[in-house]
Order: sequence, then C-alpha cells, then structure tokens
Amino acid sequence: MTDPARLRAAYAAARDALLAERVPAGHWVGELSTSALSTATAVMALHLADAPAHRALVAGGVRWLADHQNPDGGWGDTTKSFSNISTTMLCRAALALVAADLPDTLRRVEAYLTAHAGTTPAERAEAIRRRYGTDRTFSVPILMACALAGLVPWAEVPRLPFELACLPQSWYRFARLPVVSYALPALVAIGQCVHANRRSWNPLRNVVRWLARGRSLAVLRRIQPSSGGYLEATPLTSFVVMALMGTASGRRQPAVSSVVTEGVRFLVSSVRPDGSWPIDTNLATWVTTLSVNALAAADDLDALDSRDAIYNWLLNQQYTERHPYTGADPGGWAWTDLPGGVPDCDDTPGAVLAVKHLTGQVTAEMRSGVRWMLGVWNSDWGFPTFCRGWGKLPFDRSGSDLTAHAIRAIAAIRPPSPPYEKRECMALACGVHYLSDHQGTDGSWLPLWFGNQHAPDDINPVYGTARVLAAYRDLGRADAPECQRGVTYLRSVQNADGGWGGAAGCPSSVEETAVAVEVLVDLEPDAEAVGRGLAWLVDAVETGRFREASPIGFYFAKLWYFEKLYPLIFTVAALGLAARRLSSR
Repeated sequence: MTDPARLRAAYAAARDALLAERVPAGHWVGELSTSALSTATAVMALHLADAPAHRALVAGGVRWLADHQNPDGGWGDTTKSFSNISTTMLCRAALALVAADLPDTLRRVEAYLTAHAGTTPAERAEAIRRRYGTDRTFSVPILMACALAGLVPWAEVPRLPFELACLPQSWYRFARLPVVSYALPALVAIGQCVHANRRSWNPLRNVVRWLARGRSLAVLRRIQPSSGGYLEATPLTSFVVMALMGTASGRRQPAVSSVVTEGVRFLVSSVRPDGSWPIDTNLATWVTTLSVNALAAADDLDALDSRDAIYNWLLNQQYTERHPYTGADPGGWAWTDLPGGVPDCDDTPGAVLAVKHLTGQVTAEMRSGVRWMLGVWNSDWGFPTFCRGWGKLPFDRSGSDLTAHAIRAIAAIRPPSPPYEKRECMALACGVHYLSDHQGTDGSWLPLWFGNQHAPDDINPVYGTARVLAAYRDLGRADAPECQRGVTYLRSVQNADGGWGGAAGCPSSVEETAVAVEVLVDLEPDAEAVGRGLAWLVDAVETGRFREASPIGFYFAKLWYFEKLYPLIFTVAALGLAARRLSSR
C-alpha cells in the first residue's frame, strides 16, 4: 500500500493545483484542446465570407496548420491525436480553397491521402462516407467543404432533406432524420447548399425544397444563439457559414446575411493567440460540477472558499424556459454557461449531484433537474444525451455512462425511507436493468462520449466501466454479479506499471488510472491492485505528470479533444477518496 504520508501530500498538491485553476468568479472554466479540424473549417468559413476582411486570421490559421502537420503528412483532431482521414481532408480543403503556397505541406498531405484514401476524388469521397456509415452528421459537411474547395464533385455529396426542419419540433424524432439531434443547423444550411449545387432528379422534391427554403432559414436564424455560435462549436458554426456562402442565390436573403454575420462574429471572437481554434468555447459547467464532486468525494469541500459563489453560479446555469434549439423542457443544465449550450443528460446529473454536495440537502432545483432527465428517458430504459427517441444514430442513442450518471442523480434526491416517487423508482430499477443488458461479455461497459485512440475501434471500456461501477456503488449494489464482473474486468486490464489505459494494452494515462482507482477503492477487495494504482497516481503528482491531459474525450460526431482540467479533477477524486478511506480505518 502507498505510504499514507505520500498519499496525503499528493492529494493536497493535486487539490491545490485544481483550486488554483478557478477563475476570479470562483468556478472553473478549463481549457479545451486546440483543433486542426476546427482551424481548417474556420479558415474556410472566414475566407468564403469575406476573404479581404479576414486575410490576417486566414493566414494565421493556415500557418498554424502547416506548423502542426503530423510526421505522416496528415492531421489529427488535436495536437496529440493520430492522423485521420476526416481532419486531413478538411485541412487539405482549406489549403486548396485559399491557394496556400506550401509545396512541402501539400506534398506530404497528398502522400497521406493517397496511402489512406486513394488517388481519385471518388475514392476519397467514398473513404469519408465509409468512415461514418449511415450517419451523415459529419460525412456530408466534410464532403461539402471538399466540394466548395474543388476537391470532389458535387455528385459525391449526399443530399440532406432540409425541408424536414419545417416540421414542428416535436415531430423530429419521428422523421428519421439522417443527422443527429444536435445537427439541425447543418441539416438546414448544408442541405440548402447541396440542393443549390446538385438539384434532385425528382421535380416534385425540387419544388418542395424550393418552397421550404425560406421557412427552414427562419428556423436556422431562430435557433442561432446570441453568441452567434451554434452549440458554441467552431466546426458546426463554420460549416453553416460556408454552406450559406456556397448558396449563391441565398446570399441576398436577410436570414442568410444575419446568420452569416453572427456566425462570423463568433468565429472571429473564438480564435486563439496562436492562430488556431478549439472545438468549443469551454466546458465551464461540466468541469465545475466535476471539480465540486471530486472534492466532495474527498470530503474536502471546506477547502472550497468559493462554495456559495459556485452554488449561485450553478443555479444561474439551469434552464428555466423551453430551449429553442432542442425544444427541451426547463430544468436541465448544459456543459457551458454560454448561450450556445444545450441541456443534456450528463451535465444535468452532474449538476444535481454538485448541488446536493454543496447544500447537503435536496433542493427544488435538483428535483427540477431530475424531472428533466425523466422527460428524456428512453423506452429502452436507458438515458440519451439530448432528446428522447432519437435513437437511430450512434450519438443519439442511450448510453451506459449517461444512464449510470442519471440514476446516481435520481438516487441522490430520494428520501432515506418511503414513500418514494413511483417514476423515480421505475427509472432506478429500469436503469439498472439497462446497464445489466449492456454489459459486455468481458464485464465491461462502453461510454458514449469518451474513447481511446490506442484501443480497437477507439473504444474506452475502462472509462465506461468505472463510471457505471460508480452507480452500483452509490446504489448499494456492490454485491450484484454485474458489479463484480465489472470489478474483475478493471483488475484484468491493469497495466504492469500499475496504471490503466482505455483498454487492455493501452498506455497508462492519468485520467483512466484515476477513474479506475476511484471506484476500486470502495469495490475492490484486492488491496494490492488498488495500491499499485495509487502508487502510479502519487508518482504522477510528484513528478508533475498529473497535469498531462490525454485525448480521451469525444466531442460531437466523434471528434477527439482533451481538457486541461480532466487529469487534475480525476486525480483529486481518486487520491482524495483513498486518503479519506485510509483515515477512517
């Protein structure tokens, strides 16, 4: 077992580092990784919107892309990511659109694309479509960008039924849209762009889409947040801007002009000093609730001198009106405090738990958050991210990590004894049943919003299993066979160095080691395995490695990101809980 004095010292160092990351208002904002994909799309959007006005920003973005090309000639989503065909094609499109004079960069990217996607435009377009299958959320925007840059013909870009955006919001889940729920702006803007450049052979469909242009553009303008950035996301906003600029006849329409102007304003305000763009502005609400809950795990909220300020700030982030973007009922929380956020079923339970820890009681705001979660509860008994019933595409389906988080929050508002709310009881029982049904044969669970680039198919069963086991722990179901199999799985994939990666054989990371250790402290009877994990984390703190963030996060459409605060937060939770348990023995 790790020396208790070293453990406590390491915890204190990690805690102090985390507390030092707060902004003056008392909460956390964090820092998302910069992104080649975001930078490429922003460069294209600004160039198409007004090349002379944005010449300096475009040049800075191109320079950043050239400086951060991977050795193999491609680009990954982050500066720590492996090259992938999607980001590389977008970077190539940006360089082509602005006619970048970078012969060595272009030679190397062409070599990468030839090796991984073929030589012809048709082969490269097919490589993009193959990567995403039936989900057109990201394949169509990429191919549209490539068509705008002249890299592929418009015939390679699938059409999107933008006319469906004219339906009442409550009908969307029945319309079998080819994009996920959060991609409505892309459906409208890109659908119109493709229609303008590639008319359907069906005259009736052409008439319907011609009639739907104005109304769908009104929807696009209505759901644009005051910041100008859809979901506060550079890629989505950039795709919308470039799509509308690629619709020649639409540029004269007031709705188009307004959306483009506001979108460009967002992009200009989002650029970083080095000339790059992140995938999103921030995850302020998410990292704040994670930080509060980590300190609560350590029973160290007294160290948080901004406790009241955080509580009031969190309450101000709860939605009290129906959301214009998704039509979500009031009560939920988004990942950010900015106007482009959308309530979801990971941030809402995180906020419910944080409010419980900050107040020590069940509040009306917590109950409202749980009601919101129950409102999106799926018929498969799991919880999705944003909307109920949009379960056909990967990032709209129920997720094990989301379901585990939701039932932990629901359990947190239940009184210690009956009577219990019937719907809450059903959600807890059915949620556990969902988790049981979705456990892998090896005992693991897969998360929806986290992955590992070293693992097969980019999965992250270590993160997913750890998050689900936290629900079994909190519900007092540590003896359940599913829980025991999950614990056995985590033990079986521990690395020889004592740490964990995303799956068996993956390099150990701070984030994955910390989430595994945090649950095993209470669930693993084998003290030796926990001790080795703690030793790995203590050494990471003592050497400063605990600040090294890994690209384990999935953003929309499976875009990789890393967050500066994740390793600090997860380390505080793991070491703090371990030190707390040690003190109680």
